[in-house]
Amino acid sequence: MSFFHAGPAPQAHGPRPGALRDGLNLTAGMKVGLFGGSFNPAHDGHAHVAETAVQRLDLDRVVWLVSPQNPLKDSRHTAPLIERMTSARTFAKGPQMIVSDFETRVGTTWTVDTLRALKRRHPGVHFVWLMGSDNLENFHRWRGWTDIMRMMPVAVIARPGSLLESRAAPAARRFAGARVSSNEARLLPTMQAPAWTYLTAPLNPSSSTAIRAQKRP
Repeated sequence: MSFFHAGPAPQAHGPRPGALRDGLNLTAGMKVGLFGGSFNPAHDGHAHVAETAVQRLDLDRVVWLVSPQNPLKDSRHTAPLIERMTSARTFAKGPQMIVSDFETRVGTTWTVDTLRALKRRHPGVHFVWLMGSDNLENFHRWRGWTDIMRMMPVAVIARPGSLLESRAAPAARRFAGARVSSNEARLLPTMQAPAWTYLTAPLNPSSSTAIRAQKRP
């Protein structure tokens, strides 16, 4: 069973009738962070990224997009989707957090296609792509990464061990002219892409890799 934020039934001025089919009750004008990943498992480092984004970007919601299977990772090391949804639900606390199986519902595999589908289904919503700085280092290897940068604003939240490397990442250099000061981060959700910012906050060292290693016999 999928899990999503339970909102009110559609009203005349509420979500479009078809919009609820993907499990997301979003209305035009909302500022919504999109936080994708395997969450294999989720941990408080993920919560740190999502909560920092809510506070610094003044977001109405953060959608945790739990991927059915990361195409860049070995499926043998990925727990079943229901387990990862449950894991994400444990750390996505509060009414602003939504845990979603959107990619499974609509059949997308690559992030760029997922974001296109979300924008089509929810016109008028101000989406921001969220990622930890560890992902920015390799962002240029993602399929359609320049399309993502030009599709919606991006917020990068600092993660341990990747501070200097991520600031010098190919994506950061390629879009250096589109970088927004962290002092203006609250304006980012409504800015025209490409626009991105780098947010520092007290660092949380948790990682899914380390947690999986601890669980191995």
